Order: sequence, then C-alpha cells, then structure tokens
Amino acid sequence: MEYDERTRTIGVIGAGPRGLSVVERLWANGAESGQPAVIHVVDPYLGIGGRVWRTSQPAELLMNTVASQVTMFTDPSVACEGPIRTGPSLHEWAKSVVPSAPAGALPDRARREAAALGPDTYPSRAFYGHYLAWVLDELVRTAPEHISIRLHRNRAVRLAETETRAQIVTLDDGTSLLLDCVVLAQGHADMPVCADTEMAGLREHARAHGFGYLPPGNPAEADLAFVAPGERVALRGLGLNFFDVLALLTVGRGGEFRREGGEGAEGKDGKEGGTLRYRPSGKEPRIVAGSRRGVPYHARGENQKGPFGRHVPAVLTPARIAALRGRRQDGEQIEFRRHIWPLVDREVTAVYYATLISRRRGPGDAKAFLAEYTTLPVSGPADDELLARHGIGADELWDWDRVARPYGDRVFASPAAYQSWLVGHLREDLAEARDGNVDSPLKAALDVLRDLRNEVRLVVDHAGITGESYRKGLQSWYTPLNAFVSIGPPHSRIEELIALVEAGVVEMAGPGLHIAAAPDGFVVSSREVPGSERRVTSLIEARLPDLDIRRTSDPLLRDLRERGACRPYLIPTGTDGHVETGGLTVTQRPNRLVDAAGRPHPYRFAYGVPTETVHWATAAGIRPGVDSVILGDADAIARECLTVDLEQRRPSAALAGATW
Repeated sequence: MEYDERTRTIGVIGAGPRGLSVVERLWANGAESGQPAVIHVVDPYLGIGGRVWRTSQPAELLMNTVASQVTMFTDPSVACEGPIRTGPSLHEWAKSVVPSAPAGALPDRARREAAALGPDTYPSRAFYGHYLAWVLDELVRTAPEHISIRLHRNRAVRLAETETRAQIVTLDDGTSLLLDCVVLAQGHADMPVCADTEMAGLREHARAHGFGYLPPGNPAEADLAFVAPGERVALRGLGLNFFDVLALLTVGRGGEFRREGGEGAEGKDGKEGGTLRYRPSGKEPRIVAGSRRGVPYHARGENQKGPFGRHVPAVLTPARIAALRGRRQDGEQIEFRRHIWPLVDREVTAVYYATLISRRRGPGDAKAFLAEYTTLPVSGPADDELLARHGIGADELWDWDRVARPYGDRVFASPAAYQSWLVGHLREDLAEARDGNVDSPLKAALDVLRDLRNEVRLVVDHAGITGESYRKGLQSWYTPLNAFVSIGPPHSRIEELIALVEAGVVEMAGPGLHIAAAPDGFVVSSREVPGSERRVTSLIEARLPDLDIRRTSDPLLRDLRERGACRPYLIPTGTDGHVETGGLTVTQRPNRLVDAAGRPHPYRFAYGVPTETVHWATAAGIRPGVDSVILGDADAIARECLTVDLEQRRPSAALAGATW
C-alpha cells in the first residue's frame, strides 16, 4: 500500500492479549468506516503467542482461568462505540476451529489438548498461545483491501518524532517505522533486581560462593537446570508462580501423579475418588517452600457459572460508584478502606450468607435475606438478629481475619505440627473448591472478589482514592488479599501439593518466611515455627516482579523516561503533595501517554501492565459476557488512532527511506 494523506499508519508495540485487542479493534473500526490504514505490529515473539503465552513453553504450565471464560473478541455485553465483532472463545476455538485446521498448522500436542478440553478445563498456557497466534493470523488473512497488517518480529527500542510530529519507532535491527500513531502494549517488561535490596544481597552471595539463585520472573523462561536432583532448594512465594515452578521441578522432571484406591477415576456425584499419590522420578530436588503468609493461595472453586456468569453487584452499584467519583472530583479525600471496602465486604458476605441459607432453607429464603441484608447501612456491622432469624449460627459468621490468616492465633510447637495443620487446611480448601463457586458458601463468596474487579477499577482508577490510601489500603493490603483468595490455582494444584508434601518432596516452612546467607548456602526458617531452620544451596524467587518504569530495563520505556517523554504516575495525597508510583502516566480513555511536563501526547497511547497504579489489576485477562474493561479501552484507543486530527501531516524528506 503506498502512502497517501488519507492512510493512517499505526504502530502497535506488543502482541500479547492487549496489543492484539487493539489490532482487532483497528480492524473492526476500519472495516466499518472504510478508513485506509497500515497497522505495524512489533513484537519479538510474533507468531508464537507472545512472550508470556508462547507456544513452546512446557505443557505443565497452566492458565488459572477456565477455557470458556477466555476470549479475544467483543460481544453484546461490551460497552464501546465501535462495532461488535464476535468470535470464538478459547473453548469454542478448540472445538470448532482446531479440528478442521490444516495438517501441520498445529502440533499434535495442541490437537490432543483441544480434543480433551472442556468448557471448565484449565488450559495450558501454550495452548492459549496457539489461540493468540490464530487470532493474529485471522486478522491478517481476513483484513479488508484498504487495511494492511504488517508484522515485525523485532523489539522496539526507541520512540521519537519529526518536526511535524510524525512518530518514529526504531527497531532493534535498525529499521525505522514512520507512523501517525503509536500504541504501547508491552505487557510485563523486564525488571532488574534493585542493587540496595535484600534480594540483591542474596544474589551476590550466591554468585560469590557458587550457590544457585533465580530472581523473580516468568517460570516459562526460567532455566532450572542449575537445581540438581536431590539438592535442597528454597522457593519463596506461594502464589501462581510457585505452583508453576513446583510443576517444572516435579512432573517436569519425570515424576508422576497417580490416583490410588477409592472408586476409580470418579467417586460419588462425579467427584474424583481415591487418593492422589506422587511417584518420584529421582530427578527432583528436595523443596522447602514458604512466604510471609505461609499458606498457598486459595484454590479456585470448580466453575459453576458457565462462560458468562458473574455476581451482579447489589451494593457496589453504578450509582454508588458514580457518587464516589463525584465526591472525589469535588475534593473529598476518598479512602479505600473507609469508603470502598465496606461495599466490597457487604457484597462478599451477602453471597456467603445467602448460599448458606439457600442450602438449608431453599432459594426463596435466600432471596428474602438478600433483600434485607443488602439494604442495611454498609458502615455498620451485620445485623445479628437478621442472621439468627435466617439460621446463621455464631460459629458460622464470616471472619475476614480467619480467611486471610487461616491458622489464626495457633502456636505451632514444631515443623511437624505446622505441616500437619497445613495439610488439613489444604484438604478443607480442596473440598470447598470441589463444591464449586456457586454451591460452596466459601468459594461463592471469594469468587465475588474476582467478579467485582471492573467495579473496583471504576472507583480507584485515575486517582479515585488518595495517594496514601492507594499505597496502604489498595496496593499493600487489598491487592495481596484479593490475589490470595480469588485468583489462585485450579484445585488440582492443591491436591498435587498435598501429594508432594506426603511424598516428602516438599516441606512447607511456615508463616513469616526468613532467608539469610550462610557459609554453606542459605538458611530458611519461619519466624513462627520453632525448629524450622533448613539449609538450602539454591534459592528461587517464585514470583513475578512488579513493573516500575523508573527501574525497568525495557529499552523503549527507559529511553522515553530518560528523555522526559513519559513520567511515573503521581497520585494526589490528602494534603498538597502526591505519592509517586512506578506506573506509566496516561490520561483517561483513550489512554494518551503523558510526558514529564504533564502534557498528553496526541498520537501516543499506552495501556496494560505498564499503567498499573493508574489502572488497577491490569494483568487480568479478557472475559466474555462481562463488559471487559480491556475491550472498552482497546476500542477507544483504536478509534482515536483512526480519527485523530493529524494536522495535514506529510512524510519528512529526511525520512524518505523509512517504512510506512
């Protein structure tokens, strides 16, 4: 396609889910409007699903969302100005597209997974990568004649502009792309270990003495060959990355889980029978695992909501959200724990109590309870008389402290005592998860937090709360709590962990994990379990680093920051100051990039993980049927790229050789 003044040239940096979503929205809006466009997609992992979801990663690494609740397409629930262009969810793609794919288009492993995949199955991350690769291929293949999608398997290293504000993206092979608009959607950028942190000291100790150390990062990119069979290794972190690393060091090394005894593959009511046992291969290390909390993330409840089901807020309603935003705009100091948390708490506890009541007395009584409970003043405690009238006993009252700290005030006399308690706790969590996210009062309640992500975003995004409250109430308290209880692993991972503990492959250290350098490696211990000290010769930080544009080694973000072309996000405090965060400052939709002087750029846009702190929970995926904020953002950005005034821009003669 030759350049002309009508053609829009748009660069999308990053081809993960968010970058692809912008490309799809450019395709859909451009197809409807007839606007000629050239879309340059830049990502070194093009064609293999992107960096995080690349198709070559081990099959042991799983998503933590079921196949029917993953999509890349809009649907009638999405509130956007652009056209709704439906497409298959991950599960629909597995069943309707994969079987008819040409020979050689997908590896046998992907075809086998597609054949076995159910709507409530947790797919492998590699399988999702194949889906993302197919989405990009389809966009290229079916693009209208006036839209050209050009792919660059490169890293973008610099973003500058001409005197007429045409955008110049430089790639790592020296190629320059001359563009009208640029969308930054890099996702998880590289983060070095800070030189003045405890982690840096442990890493240097390992380097100096020949011990193993792995900093925070994506387990799919981790080379774990340095961990020898039988070696004692510590894993710090008990979230999703922990379960990934655990899988790579066990079944990834030839170990095997088998179900023994019971009633065969399935027991009563379709539940799996028997006991899961782990058979070691002899190549595993001896693993010591722990974290500050000392307890692994809660298992996700078996999905009983179908593809689109979600809790519809009865308390954190659009009217209340609008009122909070209005009060903030009028200068009121809105705080998360004071103004928002009581609404979230009431939503969660309403579902918990209603599920208990429905189990015992039927849905009619549960509905009557909700009609009263959700209209109580949210600033006060639950009405004891109301709960008692509906049969809720004193020992059944919801207790956030017990949820967040399951061991409560227990004192553990020894590591064996802690291990015994933990295995019992994990079994209880597994049983609740098997009951499902509708039938289990606990899992139904905790799943509400996942369902409320959009509502929480609408309140807190773009300085909806004060800087102090963001840092102390949201970032340091609610976000970790939300992760612990609502975005955990499939319940199969919890059952596997129990089997690994019972097989002697994994030892759980206990709460208050502490790690210190020692002449013969590292000493791992729990601050709350006497006698828990264990010596290890390798340490793995089993968690992702938080992205901070002030420290990232991503060349494009670093260059923009150094030249004042972007800035960290500042959240106003309750006084005259602000809290500086590591997020990338952008405006409200359509998410224009803001420079160091506070000026929004008319032709640069950014969204996704680098904008965390401006937006909340940016790593969450796109769900069908729930008006995903990701799709709304992508549509707004795409429409602005296609319609923004370009001030009669023409190519600079000095850049005549650049790629348009």
